[in-house]
Amino acid sequence: MYTPLRTAIEKFVPLTDAEWDALVPQLEIRTLKKHALFAEIGKKATDIGFVLDGMLRHFYINEGVEKTTYFYFENHLVASYFSCIHKQPSLLSIEALSDCKLIVFPYTALQELFEKYMAWQKFGRLLAEYLASGLEERMVGLLTLSPEERYIELIKGNKIKIIERIPQHYVANYLGLTPVSLSRIRNRVMKK
Repeated sequence: MYTPLRTAIEKFVPLTDAEWDALVPQLEIRTLKKHALFAEIGKKATDIGFVLDGMLRHFYINEGVEKTTYFYFENHLVASYFSCIHKQPSLLSIEALSDCKLIVFPYTALQELFEKYMAWQKFGRLLAEYLASGLEERMVGLLTLSPEERYIELIKGNKIKIIERIPQHYVANYLGLTPVSLSRIRNRVMKK
């Protein structure tokens, strides 16, 4: 039941059975209905999730307007990491875009594993590096690419799943566009 999570973690670092077994008692299966929140702006987040089935979006609210910044699909870890790490209210919300099934565990369990096992400590470092790289890539794209270039990067890159599965108004929001602008860009790109 928890094998997909172990497989995902072992893409970062191999674990012995003893190292894996130290996490297992903390794991639980959680389901979210479409539009339910895994994390909510203003509330402390405490859990890390691993998506078994479904999709979620990560968004902020700025001056009453939602700003979608990331999507999570199967085999992704999901959390309001800042809130978990700093034990402060979340700056973002994570919403289920479909019915979802996740493996969930408390961030504090992960912190305890960092203290006990070098492999888990290495996992934490490599995960932080992975997240920082993704954030930098996203930030650079938003700051240096035109809306059309961002769309082309999306359809030509490894994120085609976003175009295939996410409702278009969320894709437009993720790209920093209105749905009408996205439609125009799509038409231009298709004609080229």
